[in-house]
Amino acid sequence: MTSPTNTPTPTTFDLRFTSTPRGARLARRLAAHSLDSWGYGYDSPVSQNASLVVAELAANAVTHGAVPGRDALLRLVLLPAEERLRIEVSDTRGERLPTTEAPNDCAETGRGLLIVAALAETWGVAPRAGAPGKTVWAVLTRRLR
Repeated sequence: MTSPTNTPTPTTFDLRFTSTPRGARLARRLAAHSLDSWGYGYDSPVSQNASLVVAELAANAVTHGAVPGRDALLRLVLLPAEERLRIEVSDTRGERLPTTEAPNDCAETGRGLLIVAALAETWGVAPRAGAPGKTVWAVLTRRLR
């Protein structure tokens, strides 16, 4: 017989959202709502940083990864024992990989993943499991409590 552990189990939130700016905005708002329901208030650093990361990854998914008629997917995984929050946004365009190449000084876009890299402990890209496309993920590990 195994003994129970006091290790908290991961908490997850999954959301399919339309590959539109409105869908990306909804993903950001519902991510903040989920974090609030998990005890990280809207004005907490965790919620604010996560909202920025979700906003950028979702915006990139609908701008660069959209395929008409195909939704994107947001997943939050809270790992309280490790004090980590993993944010994943999946789209259906696996051939269009993100880059952190700095844009020229006059460019109006192209700095979003630099923000993600600054806020996240680590981030990356992986093939989408069980479906065509890719998943861009980021892990926030700075003291969640």
